[in-house]
This record gives sequence, structure tokens and C-alpha cells, in this order.
Amino acid sequence: MPLDAICMQAVVRETAAQIENARIEKIQQPARDQVILLLRGGRRLLLNAGASQPRLHLTQQLRDNPAQPPMFCMLLRKHLAGGRLLRLEQEPLERVVTLTVRAVDELGEQSDYRLILEAMPRHANLILVDREGRIVDCLRRVDFEMSQQRQVLPGLYYHLPPRQDKCDPLTTEEDAFRRLLARRPEDSPLDRWLMDTFTAIPPLLARELVCRTCGETDARSAEPDALWQTFHTWQQQVQEGRFLPQLLEREGRPADFSYFPVTQYGPSVTCRTYDTFAQLLDDFYQGREQADRVRQKGQDLMKAATAARDRVRRKLALQEKEYAAAQDREPLRLAGELITANLYRLERGMTHLTAENYYEEGCPQLDIRLDPLLTPQQNAARYFKQYAKAKTAERILTEQLEKGRQEFSYLESVVQELQQAELEQDFNDIRTELTEGGYLRGRGKKQPGFQRASRPREFRSTAGLRILVGRSNRQNDKLTCKDADRRDIWFHTQKIHGSHVILCTGGTEPDRRSIEEAASLAAYYSQGREGGKVPVDYTPVKFVKKPAGGKPGMVVYTTYQTIYAVPDEALTRRLSVR
Repeated sequence: MPLDAICMQAVVRETAAQIENARIEKIQQPARDQVILLLRGGRRLLLNAGASQPRLHLTQQLRDNPAQPPMFCMLLRKHLAGGRLLRLEQEPLERVVTLTVRAVDELGEQSDYRLILEAMPRHANLILVDREGRIVDCLRRVDFEMSQQRQVLPGLYYHLPPRQDKCDPLTTEEDAFRRLLARRPEDSPLDRWLMDTFTAIPPLLARELVCRTCGETDARSAEPDALWQTFHTWQQQVQEGRFLPQLLEREGRPADFSYFPVTQYGPSVTCRTYDTFAQLLDDFYQGREQADRVRQKGQDLMKAATAARDRVRRKLALQEKEYAAAQDREPLRLAGELITANLYRLERGMTHLTAENYYEEGCPQLDIRLDPLLTPQQNAARYFKQYAKAKTAERILTEQLEKGRQEFSYLESVVQELQQAELEQDFNDIRTELTEGGYLRGRGKKQPGFQRASRPREFRSTAGLRILVGRSNRQNDKLTCKDADRRDIWFHTQKIHGSHVILCTGGTEPDRRSIEEAASLAAYYSQGREGGKVPVDYTPVKFVKKPAGGKPGMVVYTTYQTIYAVPDEALTRRLSVR
């Protein structure tokens, strides 16, 4: 769910206490809709103006940044870098948050700027306003053609978005609530009435209030006293600032979040309480951001990889059909030999031969088709030629099938890597890999690099041993065949695609728990992430070899052991080295 106004109120209250009077040391824009303010003390304030998930909170997640920052990022650096955050405020019951920053202007004087986040889905924006109230610039410019009611353009005075014509739920008294309820259409669902009547009440909260009153979420009638009492209890909790950060999980996956205890789903959904909203929002949006990155940055790569994989799959299906036909070639040889044995009975122009099959017991009769335009000798030669052709085809198809299966396996590994890609550099590496493999056309102009070179994912076991996880096939090759010590332990999921994992031992014997944790990471960064126990093979690096001419990421290994590991997201986060 997007942040509603009251949930944002809780987030702003929590964040303001930690960042007021903090100095802005750096400003980054890792994505088109995201700006991060790096504050003194290592705090990172995320401002997300994305159309689907606008929000503001402190974050611990690291995001890669382009070497050439976008123009809006450079503008913010010009005006706000080195400034001090004076206040963090929210418009009452609106998803509009203002950061007041005191910084040095172009004349060298102290000036107050306002960085305004409008966190309304589909209309989210991030706007920089000077001390006179004029817009310096914004993330999304809105001209007269886009909106006749309100334009957002540099040089114009900033005005708040128009408010909804709804009642304030926090100041509504009992008498007013009853009058509004009495005017409700009889057939209108109660949750819909709550959302249409009061501002800042999202669908999840409306259903919860109705469920607590009536025992079901889609009730169309309720006792006014009972509904008011439920509404008033929620009202008091918000007015007193008693917010509870809760993550709703369905089948182990984040489904929603709330600041108010949710009971409407029963046992089908579990609620996990967090200490802070910052931790809650980081965890909730992490998977969604990764999916968005795959959809936005890796869309063309995913399309190219899946198209190539499907093309190879279709080619393999045809080759396997031809291979089966080539194996069924003995009747061709038999027909040629029986024609040769019965030449004395044949004449040109005959369409078939019925001969005794002396290769089988009892010599059953066998009907052989003949080409009437050919002589008996030519018919026999034709069957022998078809037999020889099928025999040659079997040999060639055997080689082609082996190559095709290797290529299909490789492309499936690329698709898996794209699905689990995290950094922008990951997509660049995979793009280079696909271009070198001939699956993508090379770009005429070299794309700009990134500030940080692509590195393997790094973890630290409970015992303190370093664990490295490859991000792409090329990085897997480098990690296993060049960077790893021959005494380190190599991990990989058995018979399914996944990243190469290296447990750095420093020449010592690793403890059992470190082996289990490295195996869990191998299972997590594989196609078995959504499954239960996954078999993981492990062996010293010295037993892992790169076959000559093998595709990127392909290795062979011997003298291995197998451990069954469970992909554990919580363990992955705990062991991660940030």
C-alpha cells in the first residue's frame, strides 16, 4: 500500500526527531525518482517520488549511483549541499512533507530553501522552493497542457495541491459522525462510506474498522454506537501518537504494512512488529524496488534473454524429434537388403514388394514401398542412402543437442541473474556478456560507467569468515577461477542455476556453521530461492575447473560433498556486509 497521510505522520514524527539540525554532507540520485540526502553521522534520508511507491524515511540500503549525476541532483547539490536541516514538517492530513534547509545562496548569504515531497501516487513530485516561495526546479514539471488547475514550473510561486472535499477524521465529533452516518445510502458498504466521507482513511484501515465493528469487512449495516466506538478508539490512538509499525506477511512474503493493529485477515496473515518505521519500510519496499529495477533497467535484457532461451528451446525440441527419427533407421537398411535379395523378382514400374523378412523368426511377410520411376537397383540404393543419412544425422544431432542444452542452460542462468540483479552495474555486466555472446547488438556509443566497480556480494559468517557471492556469469568465472584461493571452499546449488559462492578460509578448516551459512546463501541466490531445502554441492576451489570453450559461469568439479540448505532471507540480511 502507498503511505497514507496518517502513516506518513508517524514516519515524519519518527524521522524529524533524528535529523533536525543535521548537516547535509552529500546528495545522491540513484534512480530517476529517488533522492538520498547523506547526513552527518552516517544517516541516509530517502525521498522517493515514484508514481507507485512515494515515501520518505531513513534507510540503511545502499544504492549505486551513476557517475554522471542527473541535472536535478546537480541542482540540489548546488543549493543544498553543506546546508543544515532546520525542520521536517507535514501538511495536516496531506501527503506533503517539507524539509526546510538553511544553506548558503549564490550571493554567499544564509538562505532558507524548502525541499517539498508530494507523495501522492501517480502525482508524486519533489520540488525545490527558494525563500521567496518560487520554484527553483522540480523532478516533474507540470505545464498548462498537463494540468489547468495547478502548474509546477521553475519561476512560478509554489502552491499546495488542491485538498479533497472530505471531513477531517481526527476532529469529527460523535454528533457529526452520527449525522454523516444517517445520510449514508442503505446499500453502500460501510468501508466505502468511510473512505468517501473522511480524508486519510485508506482501504486497509476502512476494512479494519468495519471488521472490528461487525466481524466482517464487507458489512453494509452496523449499530451506530458500535461503529462510533471503534472509530473513536482509532481516533484517540492517532491523536495520542500511539503508532505501531506492523508488517503483514502472507506465506512468508510482505503483503502490506500498517501503523494500526490489523486483525481482518485472521490466521492467513501474520503480523510482525518493528521497532521503527524506517526498518519496516526498508524491508517492505526492498523486494518491490528490485522488481522495479528489473522491469525498468533490465526489461530489454530480460526480453532478449528470454527470447533467445525460448528460441533455443524450440530448436532443441525439433532436433530431439529428428534425433528420434534418426535412431529409428533399421527399417531403411532392412528394406534395402530385402530389395537386393529379391532383384530377380522385380521390374521397373512396380510400386511395392512383398518379401519374406528372413531376419525374423518365422520369416513374416514385409511390404516395402517402391518408387515406380526407379529401377530395382536404384530403389535399393535409395533406402541404403536414407539409412546412411540417418546414421550421419544421429552423430551430428548428438553434438548439436549437447551444445544446444549447454546454451539453453546458460541462457536460463542469465534469466535467473536478471531476476535477482540488485545494482545497476549488474545489468551493465549482463548486457556486456550478452553482447559478447552475440545475443545483443553492440551499442555505437559506450555507456557511462559507475562510481563503484562491480564487486561480488560480500557476507561475513557468524564465525567471522568472509563469504563472496557472484552477481553474474562473468563475475562467477572471475571469482572462482582467478580471485579465490585454491584452499577456499566453493559452493553451488546442485542441478539448478545459481551464483558461485566462495567461503574464504585463509587455509584453515572452516567450522560447520560457516559451511551451513555459505550453503544457505548459495540456495538463496539461485533458482531454488522460493523452495524449501535445496541440495548444495561444496568442494575446495582446487577441484573446480573451467572447461575449454565453456560458456560464462560454466565449471566442472569433482570430489564434492552435498548439504541441504534452506534459503533464508533473514540470515542473508544479517550476514550482509554493508
